[in-house]
Amino acid sequence: MEFHVLGQVEVAVDGRVIGLGGPKPRTLLALLAVNAGHVVPLEQVIDAIWGEDPPDQARAAVYTYVSALRRALAGGGDPDVLARSGGGYRLAVDQVDLHVFTRDLSAGRRARAAGEPGRASALIRDALAAWRGTALGGTQGRWAENERARLEELRVAALEDRVDVELETGEGEPLVPELTSAVAAHPLRERLRAQLMLALHQSGRRGDALACYQDGRQTLLGELGLEPGPVLQAAHERVLRDEHDPPAGRPRPEGRRVPSQLPFDIADFTGRAREVAELTRKLSEAAAGSRLCAVYGKPGSGKSTVAAHVAHRVREHFPDGQLYASLRGVQVVRADPAEVLAGFLRALGVPDQDVPARLEERAQLYRTMLADRRILVVLDDASDERQVRPLLPGGHTCAALVTSRERLGAVGGATHLHLPVLDEPEALELLSRVVGGTRVAEQPEAARELVRLCGNLPLAVRIAGARLAARPQWKVGKLTERLRGQHRILQELTLGDLEVRGSLFLSYDGLDERERTALRRLGLLDVSSFGAWVAAPLLGCDGHEAEKVVERLVDAQLLDVSTVDDGGAVRYQIHDLTRAFARERGEAEETADDVKAVTARAAECWLELVELAGRQAPHVPAETGALVRYLDPARIDEILTDPDAWFDAEQTGLVGVVERVSGLDLTDVATRLAAALCSSVFAVRNLFGQWWRTHNAALAAARRTGDRTGEARLLSGLGWLRYEQDRFDESIAYHEQALAAYELGGDRHGQAMSRLDLSTVQCEYGQFAQARQSLDLALPELRELGEEQAVVQALHGLGRVLTEQGELDGALVAVELAAAGYAKTGDATSRAVALRSVSLVHRAAGRLGEAARYGQEAVDLLRDVGDPLMSAYAVQALAKVRVRQGRGEEVRDAMRACLATCHEMQDGFGQGLMLRTLGELELAAGRFPEARAHLERSVQWWDALVLPVWRARTLRDLATTLDALGETAGAEAAWVEAEGLFRLHGSREAREPRRLADAVRPVGS
Repeated sequence: MEFHVLGQVEVAVDGRVIGLGGPKPRTLLALLAVNAGHVVPLEQVIDAIWGEDPPDQARAAVYTYVSALRRALAGGGDPDVLARSGGGYRLAVDQVDLHVFTRDLSAGRRARAAGEPGRASALIRDALAAWRGTALGGTQGRWAENERARLEELRVAALEDRVDVELETGEGEPLVPELTSAVAAHPLRERLRAQLMLALHQSGRRGDALACYQDGRQTLLGELGLEPGPVLQAAHERVLRDEHDPPAGRPRPEGRRVPSQLPFDIADFTGRAREVAELTRKLSEAAAGSRLCAVYGKPGSGKSTVAAHVAHRVREHFPDGQLYASLRGVQVVRADPAEVLAGFLRALGVPDQDVPARLEERAQLYRTMLADRRILVVLDDASDERQVRPLLPGGHTCAALVTSRERLGAVGGATHLHLPVLDEPEALELLSRVVGGTRVAEQPEAARELVRLCGNLPLAVRIAGARLAARPQWKVGKLTERLRGQHRILQELTLGDLEVRGSLFLSYDGLDERERTALRRLGLLDVSSFGAWVAAPLLGCDGHEAEKVVERLVDAQLLDVSTVDDGGAVRYQIHDLTRAFARERGEAEETADDVKAVTARAAECWLELVELAGRQAPHVPAETGALVRYLDPARIDEILTDPDAWFDAEQTGLVGVVERVSGLDLTDVATRLAAALCSSVFAVRNLFGQWWRTHNAALAAARRTGDRTGEARLLSGLGWLRYEQDRFDESIAYHEQALAAYELGGDRHGQAMSRLDLSTVQCEYGQFAQARQSLDLALPELRELGEEQAVVQALHGLGRVLTEQGELDGALVAVELAAAGYAKTGDATSRAVALRSVSLVHRAAGRLGEAARYGQEAVDLLRDVGDPLMSAYAVQALAKVRVRQGRGEEVRDAMRACLATCHEMQDGFGQGLMLRTLGELELAAGRFPEARAHLERSVQWWDALVLPVWRARTLRDLATTLDALGETAGAEAAWVEAEGLFRLHGSREAREPRRLADAVRPVGS
């Protein structure tokens, strides 16, 4: 199965194109294909399809598109290729033409950087061959437009790279037609026009090349008011000078000293293909101005190594010499620019006595001597712009390469290149180069974990590799095991004069005290991704001051900017090894009381944000406590502009915070934060793994500190988690433990609420007598305590239990009271669910007209609320009424859509219920084989969920179906089992007669 986005969006199987539907499903598929292998959040999907004004039913529409795409893709033999995962969707495929394009393009660029022009050209040509027209054909919307523009930029840049390689052969004539067309399509793209000029020149058409330049100049002046830039001007000068060969190797003037100060280029240099290629190109260009590249990155990212490697690659372009200086920018004693200049002047042949005394005079003489020479200047580990400026050459023929931990933004005219950590393949390749590929290949998983523990930081990976190389008896997994200990990792990453801790300490020591404190406390908090506001409670300062401190840590390359959303909100992240270092400093420099105090402050702020976001309204009420001491209300509103997006971003951090405060035995805030999370985001989004982690962490703290109330509350939360996961036996066990804890603490309110929750699970599990007993005990207590909302919930629960037991008059009274109570409180969703229950009572009593009326009202209400899952349950209840009215054909498609919704929402109970209802529908229609298939799948769900009453109900229908199919023995066995289960659980069906096949067989059959 092949996915195409570089042209018309389509899916092909064995050369056959699969139908995908209209622009919206195509846009959805294109988004997933571009991000193949990665989860695309649902909100991002909605934004891509509808932009800033999605319809009210956007989520439901997405589920429909996904279901339709799944059916289409199933025709290609792989129905599971489009999977729901982590609150979004993931396309699990490898064959996307965009990925083929980027893979071949990257390989071509690496081949070019390695000096293999023929292979580079062939690979880039293969990459461009993946294009079949304008990208993302058949899609719509702002995302598609932006992505189409991005992809076109990639295509043209690839074309330019390929042309650069092919022009180096001096045979430009075959390129002229292609470049002429490309320049016509992109008249303002100077690199393309420069390439066309050189191709024309190499074809012997010098006049056409100069005319091409003049056309481009007029276009730039007319459209942008700008003169041509350095690339186009350089091509113009080459044509004017009639230079056909690259001007890299002109003869060196006689009598001049040629310095060669570059440090050693390591033999096992690995990775960084993109960065090396870009720096090589920038430094090698024959531009009309000086070439200045500034590389910046975090400690240990390999800036000095990359600079040395690139400098050696381009040294032939600088035949008059290469100057090098280590500026010791993060050390206590930094290099003095005046002393560096004195060294450079001596290397250029100036006698000691002729070196000027003053910095300004030395800089003037230095620039004068470099004015007509081709010299490369490498300035390693600069502290700031003031240290660098005097050392920069002034001539047009020289180039400078500067490295720094901070971005030297005030150095004018520089190309700034950030050096990130290595990606996993590069990190593994570096490890293999240092250790030896055989040892890495023997334990590939251990090697992957090793580079991950090193944070893919080149210095750390090199140290780890060197330690393994020095200990041939060690397996890779041995060092991996030693690095797993957070407190030992920096100690392990030390070898000789190579030390990650020392590299980080230099940056740490250069910070102000407030910045050091912030870094330490971020390490102690143990968050990896966060908003700048977090620093406010950690430092006890206001939000504006916190943002300044965080930005200073970014400048020092000790924090990274991870994301910036459409509203400009910034999130930051701290590298794993930097976090380990920060935590180490925190444990050494902070008192235990300070650690508890600042962690509790931060957790209280997180708790208030969770509660505000859970209201889906960012307005900050006056009673907000901890937050307003550090953040003004406008800033809080800004943070929570999009509560769903905030939850998405904070999800991992929130789990970590609960675990951290629990580890410090801050039980009260840990319990409240865990409870707030499961009552809002974790429950709504089925984030069961996070729910389990936070509650268990807080429960362990509550038990250590003897907090009975906290223990009971957390046990209740775990009981509700297991209920949401359809693990009813475990849910009952947790609720019973919670009830016992509340009883020990003498908490009447907790006992009543716990019994209410327990009754819900017992009813669902088929324990109707136990559920009624729990409600009989809970209701009087809740009334006495004045818990009106809980009383309404209990009445609804009682109505459901009475319905199951066949006491329909009492059930009707209870559910009608519940519906009225929900209407009074304005809870539209709960009222709709209660109306569904009213419909169920009428249906059980045979009052189908009343059942249909209440069922339709529930469907309409839930459609307005926009709850797709509960809407599916309401539609199912109404569908059962229609089946009994002989109108099953009207609801078949709606029921199939409900089944798809339950599948999308990962609701096992719902899937079992929808399948059973579809089976009843087909049974009533006399489509017995189809009925059997649905009912047997439903039984499988009830078995998986251990729900015997629901198994019995489905077996009853299956018995009727098998009887109609002539399978008498199977029908009898199914009915006998169902009847036994009904009697065992006291279900109303125990008193209902068996329905025979003749009662459902169509007329004339």
